[in-house]
Amino acid sequence: MTDSATPETAEAQSWQKRGLKIAAGFFLFGFALVPIYNIACEHVLGIKLDNDAIATGSAEAMQVDETRLITVQFVANTNSKLPWTFASEQTQLKVHPGKLTETFFNATNTSGRDIVGNAVPSVAPNSASLFFNKTECFCFTEQLLKAGETRRMPVRFVVDPKLPKDVSTLTLAYTFYENEIATKKLAESNQAAAPAS
Repeated sequence: MTDSATPETAEAQSWQKRGLKIAAGFFLFGFALVPIYNIACEHVLGIKLDNDAIATGSAEAMQVDETRLITVQFVANTNSKLPWTFASEQTQLKVHPGKLTETFFNATNTSGRDIVGNAVPSVAPNSASLFFNKTECFCFTEQLLKAGETRRMPVRFVVDPKLPKDVSTLTLAYTFYENEIATKKLAESNQAAAPAS
């Protein structure tokens, strides 16, 4: 008895192979969209998407423009679900482009439980975000505040001297959100470590 495929079976197998190739193509296309999106945002729209620190050496190597002052405004917000207070110590600073500058924000957990939060930064105008660089920031990592704890958190930054001449004011805004997954893991860990009564 020979194991020969019928024409219908061969055609069905052919369509299955095509379907797999199309699915693989869409999968790869989806991965290709991420760098294209990043390139479009950064080079076409001028929006900086990464939240990484630049090396302190790179910041210190910038030429300070003593002839120009930029006003940097600070805005601090919390998501309505996060029981923290959060504020900047200064509402604004005047800085020379190229000069490494430090400012501080304060956060207090007003609840009776330990909470892990994440701060999401933004810079306005969007086109200026490419020229605002942080060397140190609480937004780079999760922040754990125990019940009732207050923390003073630094931000070190430099405004690139290449900032377009028509921009004289930047706004650095942060919004803190509860990291629910990390907070839940922390609560489970605390519960497991608690002595049995």
